[in-house]
Amino acid sequence: MDKISIYKSIHVKIVIIYVLLILIAMQVIGVYFTGKLEDELEENFLETLTERAKLLSYNVEQEMTRDQEETERTLTSRVSSLLFELYNIEGTDVQVIDSHNTVISVTNPTQRQNIGKRTTNYLVKRALFGIEGTDTAVNQSGNLIRVLAIPIHSDDTIIGAIYIEASMEEIYEQMQQINHILMTGTVIALGITAILGILLARTITRPIVDMKRQAVVMGKGDFTQSVKVYGNDEIGQLANAFNVLTNKLQDANATTEGEKRKLTSVLTHMTDGVIATDKNGNVILMNKRAEEMLLKKQEDVLQMELTKVLNLDKFLKLEDLYRFTDPILLDFDNADHELILEAHFSIIEKENGNQNGLIAVLHDVTEQERIEDERREFVANVSHELRTPLTSMKSYLEALADGALEDPEIAPRFINVTQNETERMIRLVNDLLQLSKMDSKDYQMNIATINLTLFTEQIVERFQMSTKNESILFKIKVPSKDVFIIGDRDKLTQLMDNILSNAVKYSPEGGTISCVVKEEKERVIVTIKDEGVGIPKENIPYVFDRFYRVDKARSRNLGGTGLGLAIAKEIVLAHGGNIWVSSDWGKGTAISFSLPYDEAVNEDEDDRTY
Repeated sequence: MDKISIYKSIHVKIVIIYVLLILIAMQVIGVYFTGKLEDELEENFLETLTERAKLLSYNVEQEMTRDQEETERTLTSRVSSLLFELYNIEGTDVQVIDSHNTVISVTNPTQRQNIGKRTTNYLVKRALFGIEGTDTAVNQSGNLIRVLAIPIHSDDTIIGAIYIEASMEEIYEQMQQINHILMTGTVIALGITAILGILLARTITRPIVDMKRQAVVMGKGDFTQSVKVYGNDEIGQLANAFNVLTNKLQDANATTEGEKRKLTSVLTHMTDGVIATDKNGNVILMNKRAEEMLLKKQEDVLQMELTKVLNLDKFLKLEDLYRFTDPILLDFDNADHELILEAHFSIIEKENGNQNGLIAVLHDVTEQERIEDERREFVANVSHELRTPLTSMKSYLEALADGALEDPEIAPRFINVTQNETERMIRLVNDLLQLSKMDSKDYQMNIATINLTLFTEQIVERFQMSTKNESILFKIKVPSKDVFIIGDRDKLTQLMDNILSNAVKYSPEGGTISCVVKEEKERVIVTIKDEGVGIPKENIPYVFDRFYRVDKARSRNLGGTGLGLAIAKEIVLAHGGNIWVSSDWGKGTAISFSLPYDEAVNEDEDDRTY
């Protein structure tokens, strides 16, 4: 445990506080006790000093008032003897001064030179006026002394004064001894207090330490352990409450984890992308579908503003998204793929109503938009294709109504044009009905086993007969054996007719149309090639789109509706095959389609049907 942890430990704090309280209490008691004791000793010392001084004053007064004739010794000698008998105390100096302020006797041998001299001490002067005085001073040795001066009375007359200097070092030596005793007692008391404090602190902090450890374990997600209860006091009740809290947190955590797993599962398997932000608009969550849509990983966009993630930062501010109630379309088209997303925004609010973030739900509407575009284009194309023959018919019918019907040369030609336009409209409507049926879910085919070799020969032979006046040469190459497929004969006939019709329309006079049937693994490929003008490379991906024409003017002149190859594609796909085109501009076009084998019949040729 480092120093910071030791200083922050409640165990150490309790011991320190406990020791400090005892130390403060001992110091307060010690200061109060020594102060009082010192005052008491000083007061007693002064009282003793005063009593002795008064006793000495009385005896000195007797000596000073005694008749000189009664004794042969001088006053100085008598007083000195008296001082030696009554005031021979170590550390105490006494001077006796007469009424003329002259020193007549001293107890300190070093001051005997002052006898017969006048004193200048202000306390003595005051005492000669009848005023007792006391003071504290420092002598020449640097020791603290008590100074006392009292007058000597004879009846009502002051005949002198006694001046006493008493050392107080003994008192202070006693105080030092007492302080040393108190200090020793304080140290012993602090030692005992520290030991008791440690025991007390351990009693208090042990369950707290246990709860701390349990809290750390709970922080790591483990709610299986519990705190030991040492008693039924407040800390024991806290431990019980902590255990109850642990159980409730365990239940709550289990519930939260369950809900989290459900939410994660829902977000993971949602077909829509979901992005969540914090209150600052920075991304905090993105599900897998959103990553797939935006081609961005969650870790790459975390803490990035939502407007930047959705490429809206150049057009909108974050505050604008909070006001959107209707969805907005996001165009993420690039060179590799087409993607249009519909974004719905909802606000995350706290219980108090404060806005805490945004939820963006992304829905892929690429197919819907494509279908909608195709629908609009389809309606526009149908309208255009119908309007052209109708306009032409209206013009010719109006001319016939205005009198052209009576003209034997013009009337037949106008009626023939009207019939051709009518037939063209009928073909267009029939093709539209055919596509509508194939787009419907209840589209059904009459499936049967077909000999593709014989079937192809029959179709090509029919076209040879119908185009013999156009000098077009047909070449056919089929396998030497019969090849069987499963399909709808009528639909496959229409498929071949549409492709061969296109080849005939765009073949020049005297051109060649070849039809090749080739076997590959598990499928048969039929290729029909003409020698027409071909298709530019940039137009090849669109030749199977509805109403698409490479040369629109020429197609209309030839009576085309722009739906033949679209119908052919739908028929091939319905049979489980595929269709494609290859062409070089000016060199002709080859349209190929594949159909699956009828494996059962091909393995047993004796069971073939036609």
